[in-house]
Amino acid sequence: MKPLTHILGALLVTVLAAAPSAAATTVTAPAPPHDAAQIRTFLTDFYGHHGPSEANRYDRISQALRDKQQQSDVDVLLCSRSTPEQIEVGAVTVAPGARVGWATVTTHWGRGAEARTDTFTAYVRLDSRPIRLDDVICAG
Repeated sequence: MKPLTHILGALLVTVLAAAPSAAATTVTAPAPPHDAAQIRTFLTDFYGHHGPSEANRYDRISQALRDKQQQSDVDVLLCSRSTPEQIEVGAVTVAPGARVGWATVTTHWGRGAEARTDTFTAYVRLDSRPIRLDDVICAG
C-alpha cells in the first residue's frame, strides 16, 4: 500500500499538468475605442473627393453593409445613383455608451443654379478593428 503523501503528490502533479499555463491564459486588454478625430480621418479618407474606391468598398465596410448594398439598386455608401462632384464629412459625434460614432456626410453635384446637395449619416463602431464603415442612413 502506498503512503497517503505519495498518492496526494501524484494527484497534485496530475492536476497541475492538466491546468493551463499562466502564459496560455493571459488576457490582453481590449484596444481603446476610436475617438472623434480617428473617425473623421477614416471617413474623410474612405469617401475621398468623389466616393469610396473599389478597395475601400470591399475592405473597409461591415458585412451587414455589403449585404445591404447587394439588395439595393442605389449606391448605399453614397445614397445616390451617380458619383458626386464633391464630398464633405461634417463633425463627428461619439456615443461611448452605444459604442458608435457618426458624422453627416454632404455630397455635391453641379454648379451655380444647377447645384444640388444631399446628406446622409455614416456610422462607425467604436471598437471595430480595423476601423470600418458599419452603416449608412440616407436622409431622404
